[in-house]
Amino acid sequence: MADLPGQAILDFYQGEAKQRLWIHTTYGKREEMPVETYFRDLDEMSEIEITALKLCRGEVLDIGAAAGSHALILQNQKIDVTALDLSATACDVMKKRSVLKILHKDIFQYEEKKFDTLLLLMNGIGLCGTIEGLKNGLIHFEKILKMQGQLLFDSSDIAYLYEGSIPDHPYYGELEYRYSYKRLKTDPFFWLYIDKKTLKNIAEPLGWKCEIIMEDENDQYLACLKRSVSGS
Repeated sequence: MADLPGQAILDFYQGEAKQRLWIHTTYGKREEMPVETYFRDLDEMSEIEITALKLCRGEVLDIGAAAGSHALILQNQKIDVTALDLSATACDVMKKRSVLKILHKDIFQYEEKKFDTLLLLMNGIGLCGTIEGLKNGLIHFEKILKMQGQLLFDSSDIAYLYEGSIPDHPYYGELEYRYSYKRLKTDPFFWLYIDKKTLKNIAEPLGWKCEIIMEDENDQYLACLKRSVSGS
């Protein structure tokens, strides 16, 4: 798949942000993904992101780190953070931005080390793609999380997109996406938005304790998952 987000991030970093990065979805018209979002400072971030960063402890793995803005904030706070991304181009930008620890890896193939905090912001849990992918993802995350570790991520309930006519199957938060940039398009891929109730129904039988830390007026929320005693 073409690494269009990574290229857009590199172009923006180099001051060549003339083209727009677009997301094409199954539920409506294309939407712009503002590339500058990947380069925000702490004072430009949402309350959910700021709260998640404050909760980070121990050795942190920032998953889907993109341009490394969350990792840089943690790093500047003297937190031991490693930034992971599948995009080699994004990893190069992070290096240029002075992120100290970078992994160019597919998170679902990574098992080399355990961390105290797994962090997935900007709906990073969407990487799981589908409900089945989320189940497999939680099983995998357990392998790289220390015994008393925590999984922090934000997501949202997108039921509002369906105007009261929510489909029973497939799950309504499984969206098919494509990126386009400079007249190129990626292959289609699934991106997951998970509502709080469904998250708990999936996580708890797999041995996770699920706490909703906060939520906002836009149905976005921050979740903290930890291994339950029986599941640890």
